Amino acid sequence: MNWIAPWIDFTIERLPELWLRLGEHFILVGVSTLIATLVGIPLGILANRNKWLRGPVSVGCGALQPIPSLAMLAVLLTVFNKIGFLPAITALTLYAFLPIVRNTIAGLDSVSKEIIEGAKGVGMTRAQRLLWVELPLASPIIVTGIRTSAVIGVGIATLSAFIGAGGLGQFINRGLSMSNTNLILFGAIPAILLALAVDASVVFSLWGLKKYRRRHSQPLKTGKTLFYGLMMATPGILFLLGTLIYFMPLKQTSPTSTQTVIRIGSKNFTEQLILGELMAQLIESDQDFLVERHFNLGGTMICHEAMKNGAIDIYAEYTGTGLTAILKQTTAIKGSQVLQLVSEQYLDRYNIKWLKPFGFNNTYAVTIRSEDKDKFQLSKISELAKISNKLKAGFTSEFMEREDGYQGIQQLYNLYFESVVDLEPSIMYRAIANKEVDVICAFATDGRIESYELYVLADDKHFFPPYQAAPIVRNDLLKKFPKLEKLLNTWAGKLNDETMQQLNYQVDELKRSPHNVAEIFLKNNVLQSR
Repeated sequence: MNWIAPWIDFTIERLPELWLRLGEHFILVGVSTLIATLVGIPLGILANRNKWLRGPVSVGCGALQPIPSLAMLAVLLTVFNKIGFLPAITALTLYAFLPIVRNTIAGLDSVSKEIIEGAKGVGMTRAQRLLWVELPLASPIIVTGIRTSAVIGVGIATLSAFIGAGGLGQFINRGLSMSNTNLILFGAIPAILLALAVDASVVFSLWGLKKYRRRHSQPLKTGKTLFYGLMMATPGILFLLGTLIYFMPLKQTSPTSTQTVIRIGSKNFTEQLILGELMAQLIESDQDFLVERHFNLGGTMICHEAMKNGAIDIYAEYTGTGLTAILKQTTAIKGSQVLQLVSEQYLDRYNIKWLKPFGFNNTYAVTIRSEDKDKFQLSKISELAKISNKLKAGFTSEFMEREDGYQGIQQLYNLYFESVVDLEPSIMYRAIANKEVDVICAFATDGRIESYELYVLADDKHFFPPYQAAPIVRNDLLKKFPKLEKLLNTWAGKLNDETMQQLNYQVDELKRSPHNVAEIFLKNNVLQSR
């Protein structure tokens, strides 16, 4: 039971953010389900009335379901050319259509022909039959479809954090990137409770509807009428509660008339979170700026697209990544030429400026267990080729697809492993420690290399370009606020490989928050010298 007190402290500390993320999750699920309901029910009615339309509508809605959620989000991110709520709500709405449309069709089909004929016999028009007879009788089945859509939406909405839409997935995403079980549970448990609350609200609504319909022919007491009405309105009440939570966070910082909001992004791994916090806190030390954090975005391309379309203003990028992943240049360019090239090309193509590097080079590193280094007598990547067909490799999904990643080293070093699996960065280190894989693509500044007793094989053919980390900023922002560049260049040369490795170690292994690690380093190394 020793975990209870720390968990309570952890919850109290993060309660304002939990309130905010819960509100975001409510809005994502509520708005998408509402849109799907308002569009899906009329679509189901049309398909029921026009038999030729039933097949195409059912197939069209059904075709959306097998699409993986992350793939859908990535496609919509490209379509809308922006991160955040719009692509997330669109994805959730598309997924919600199928249960609502199909249940509307099934519900209307369940109404007996005798009842419909009876309604015709008393002179009801087609519209009257639909509104007063068919829809009321079909409503339990239709509401069940809405219930299914809303509950599924709660789960899918957790993935929206990968494209900067917020929600409880922020905690899960952050926890996965830092191997922090507390953070994962902090997002997962409220999501489960929210799914149960949504499900229960629809159950109450169906129960109230059933009771009201059963007694509608008899006079009802005012108290019972009010009670059944409240039961039927439970989903709406829950949605209104979620809207209230979203628009009334426990702690809200608003910019003053003299402050400018700077939006800082980051990719979804520890070092990026630390760098994002270092830049954010340094900017916040200037009273003229207020920072919005858009951390844990899905990866390089999402951050880059967000910069291009103005969704974020700043994030930390690596020269080698900019060279190969963004500019699609060859890895043959080496040394200081890389920084010079990416600086020129980014400014020319995207109007994005590279500032002075932080001072460390976080190059990719092909890594094995130290015991295997002695066992197989390995010291460099070229020697790995002789036994690669006997080893299992685990690489990040980004490393698998990049030309400066597995595709390139496989060709240059003639590496053909027994199997290769995609792994999240945090899982990758545990996998090699547990001997589930034998080779991983570590990062040179990662503190887990030492703590997990791993060995970095020498890149003896000099495949990997330099990966100097530096802030990149939208140039129009720097022109408007010149002192922002001077402020961020305060970091130039402050972080060497060993220092960055130690900061990463504090977050990954000592389980300290990136915010606190950045705050302490900032106070000790930057602010006191200003």
